[in-house]
Amino acid sequence: MEQSDSPAPLPQVDRLVTRSGDLKSELVAFAQSPRFARRLDARLDEAADRLGFLDEETVIRTIDHFALQHRLADGSTVVERFVARRRPPLPEDERAMLLGWRDVVEGIFEVQSLDRGAATLHNLLDDLVYRVHSNLGRRALRKLRKGMFVACRIVPVRPDTDAWLVSGNFTTYPSGDGAELAQTAARALTTSPQLLRRNSEMLRKGWEMQAEARADFIELFGTDLLILPPGEARIRLREYHRHRQDKALAELATEAAAEARNSGPSLDELSSLPEDLLEADAVAVICDETEGMCYYADFGRLDALFADPALARDRAHLTRLREYLNDDSVPPMAIRRLVQRHPENADAVFRTLLRKPAFAWERDGEELLRLRKKSHYDHEPLPGITPVGTRLAQLLRAQKRNER
Repeated sequence: MEQSDSPAPLPQVDRLVTRSGDLKSELVAFAQSPRFARRLDARLDEAADRLGFLDEETVIRTIDHFALQHRLADGSTVVERFVARRRPPLPEDERAMLLGWRDVVEGIFEVQSLDRGAATLHNLLDDLVYRVHSNLGRRALRKLRKGMFVACRIVPVRPDTDAWLVSGNFTTYPSGDGAELAQTAARALTTSPQLLRRNSEMLRKGWEMQAEARADFIELFGTDLLILPPGEARIRLREYHRHRQDKALAELATEAAAEARNSGPSLDELSSLPEDLLEADAVAVICDETEGMCYYADFGRLDALFADPALARDRAHLTRLREYLNDDSVPPMAIRRLVQRHPENADAVFRTLLRKPAFAWERDGEELLRLRKKSHYDHEPLPGITPVGTRLAQLLRAQKRNER
């Protein structure tokens, strides 16, 4: 799928690509200046803790993310401050270019072709094709060959062009690594569905797949919410995924069905629970319309609290509800579900929890969620099921065949 933006005249793109190298150097120096040292050092420390080491590639990627995407205390980015404070002020087209760099695309790309100092790259993640230049000049792309793979971050030359720039460094892989890289791409999509955000068709497909998965869950269990001991939850999930597999395979020809059964994840993999839930007394499995499949420990205890607000005398119940409310990994949906199941008791529970006798959920509930779970309101919701493009699916099947 090609990018559909109307391209700017070629001479303008060439001039901006040439200019981008110097401007990127200025921006990086600005990001590393003493005014941001404490914040940048914290990001580098986080990267070192996460990986256990800090090599040059990680440093470059961390600085690039910090300069273009990290939100400062006032909500602005380093690149926005650079553009506003740069003296002399930048011409309008260069301002637009730098501010456009906030729109970063991360991906694992397959090289389709090279010409006139640019590479045409197909992103295995969002299934889109990008024409990519380098701010280091044409020589930086000379080591690429058709069929190779590239892991990198890219940014638009300008928002009104179909030309892109490598941002930071890039890592190349031979064509033979495609099947293995496909596994990395699939894991990235599973954990970060926002990587599909530029492909509206893929997002639409994801929402359709999620709606179908939820309908199958409700058809099988008569509800979209189960509260069960972990062992029983795994049995029910296995039953659900077996139902989903059998339904899908029934629609395929025999040969295709056999290949699909062998190429997909096993039932044990599909029905596994996060390790931190295995020791819980009970696990809530919610197949939500927006959030997709979610798992929560102690949901049953909170459900009992909302069913009987007198349980608030046991501080353990209130402590767990407070943890749900303050934990950013728990979406607002989980709190709303508790209220929807026992709407008549929501006011009493939250008045006790918040020590606000006048609190009314109907009036104050959404404001409370926006305050405690702000990050969930900062972006459009994304489907919990992420489809894969044709090329990525081919590579994943090849990897499965290699493993057999």
